[in-house]
Order: sequence, then structure tokens, then C-alpha cells
Amino acid sequence: MNESTTKPQLTPLLSNATLARVERLRLCPNRRLTNRTRGEHAVGSSGASIDFSDYRDYVAGDDIRYVDWNIFARLRRPYLKLYAHEEELHVVVLMDASSSMISEGKFERARQLAAACSTMALLGTERVSLFAGNDFGERPSMLTGCSGRPARRRVFEFLEGLEPGGDSPIDLSIAAALRRHRGRGIAIVLSDFLTTGDVSRSFNLLHSAGLEIFAVQILGPNEIAPDLTGDVRLVDCETGRTLDVSTARELVDIYHEHLTALQMHLATQCRRRNGRFESVSTDETLETILFDTLLRRGWIQ
Repeated sequence: MNESTTKPQLTPLLSNATLARVERLRLCPNRRLTNRTRGEHAVGSSGASIDFSDYRDYVAGDDIRYVDWNIFARLRRPYLKLYAHEEELHVVVLMDASSSMISEGKFERARQLAAACSTMALLGTERVSLFAGNDFGERPSMLTGCSGRPARRRVFEFLEGLEPGGDSPIDLSIAAALRRHRGRGIAIVLSDFLTTGDVSRSFNLLHSAGLEIFAVQILGPNEIAPDLTGDVRLVDCETGRTLDVSTARELVDIYHEHLTALQMHLATQCRRRNGRFESVSTDETLETILFDTLLRRGWIQ
């Protein structure tokens, strides 16, 4: 009997082949909104690399690997060594976990994108936090302070255990996450953005917190091109409210106008804050989204 040499799959969210490609990629922010600790993102001020820059007093939460123990032995006070050119990037993944994400595989695609982006960040020695949950507006499911390759297991387990539900709009979700997060870098927002709220204020909050917005709208094929004819009854999956429509064709035309306007609004709101926006379909494979769309548009490299 031949012994199987197939490598065990680390997570059901990503195939081994996809994970191997993801591990070689890194997130590529437009701006350098980073923190003065260890990381791979080059900047003009002090951070962490092989080039020594200066010392500063140690404060709670600093990485003790960068304490100068020789100085501590002489002065009995901890000082942190600072290095030039590199700083730590905080990557905050904000997932829409409302009921509207259940349909057409949107939440599954969001989890896969969250797993892929978190892997890129962790292997780039960046700090990762994830926020999601069906009662996200009040009690978000969250995983914070992840760093290093070993933290991938924690991230994958967290994402695998998430369940969508509830009606919390994405704008309240972002506000709730920012009440618990500290750190500058990138905010990856994964949502269908089919909300009655206005994301302008929540995007302002992200920008003010020093987080560059990477907004990905995830839609199902029937949301992009609904095929409705005759009399139909529409049901809101979050509130349960219904709407009877007898002229579906006219409604579809109005829907397309509103969807296009929404996407233009989201793109404009991101661009004004030096962020990025992309709309993807669950009809597209994860590999197409990652290694074609996002790579070609410079989100990752």
C-alpha cells in the first residue's frame, strides 16, 4: 500500500494551492499610515529594520525583543531600540455578518477573502484584527492582536466559526469596531453594502483613525442582474418585510440605476479618503478575485 503524501489542508476556506500563492503576496497600501514597531513597510521615519536609529522609553505593550538589555543592566530602566525605514502596519478586517450576506455565497466569499488578506498581513509581520458577528452593532465577534505565522491557525478557526445573521448595518458595525481598535494601517471592509445607512460617516471614522480603506463589495449574480418577470413578492431577508410588485421589468430598471449610483458613491467616498473600492461577484472564483482583479489593480503585490 502506498502511503499518501498529500499535505493536510490547513483550512477549508483556502485550498493548499491558493494558500501557497497567497503566502507569497503582500498588501500594498497607498499611504504609509503605520506604527513605530516592527514591520515590513518602508517609511521615512523610525521603525524596525537592521539600521539602528535611536532609543526611547519602554511603554506597556512594546515588543520586549527590542529592549536593549545591556542598557537595562546598567541603568535598571528599559529602553527600546528604534530602527530606520520599517514600521508595523495594522490590518483591520471588518466583515459584514448581517443576514443579507447569507444569500448566494456572499458570506463564504467574505470569509475566504478575510483569510487570504489576513495571511498576507501575518506573513508580512503585520498585526491583524478581525471584527464580525450577527449582533455586530452591540457585541461584535472579534479577534485582535494577531501577529506572526503561528497566528494563522487562530485566524482560520475564528473565521470558520463565524455565522451570519441579524440586521446590523455595516456603518454601525464599523463604528463598533473602532471603539475597540487602536492602530494605524489598512481597514479591509467586506460587505454587500446593501444598507439603508450612509457609509460616509463610517468611512470618515476609518480615515480619522489612520486606516486606509480597502472596500470590497461582494454581490451575488442575481443581485447584479436580477431576472424578474410578471408579478413577484420581494422579501427583506433581514426584517422580513414584503413588497408585492406587478411591473417587475420597470422595477429591475430602477434597481440597476440605484445599484450603479451606489457603486459610484462608494468608489467616490473611498477615493476622497485615498482609499480603494472594488465590486466583485460570487460567480467569480476566489483565485480570479485575488490573483487577477486585486493583483492587477495594485491592492496586493
